[in-house]
Amino acid sequence: MTLLAFIGFFAAEAVPGTPTPAAPVPMWTNLVPLALMIVVFYFLLIRPQQKQARQQDDMRKAIKKGDKIVTTGGILGTVVGVKDKSLTIRSEETKFEILKSAVGQVVEDFDKADAVAAPTKA
Repeated sequence: MTLLAFIGFFAAEAVPGTPTPAAPVPMWTNLVPLALMIVVFYFLLIRPQQKQARQQDDMRKAIKKGDKIVTTGGILGTVVGVKDKSLTIRSEETKFEILKSAVGQVVEDFDKADAVAAPTKA
């Protein structure tokens, strides 16, 4: 601390009517807005994504022989075989094996698949 700053410190205290410096703000008051932001992000972003992922996982586990599916790549097919991590599907005259994680949705009719998969315009 320089001599000039030291003298200025005592001069400010000696002059009557000058405001005294305020007490420092406790550290925890700065953490409250951060905690609130974390809670808001959890309920608006993280929790809905976890719920959607859980629903997709349940849907993929419930796939059985004869279900009509649409893959994430847009292939329409009917399930003819189910294994632990893969499915055998038939699409038109072609039969091939895909991973269960590639299933986008299970549909009742392929004509309804476009209406469900297409994004809605607001």
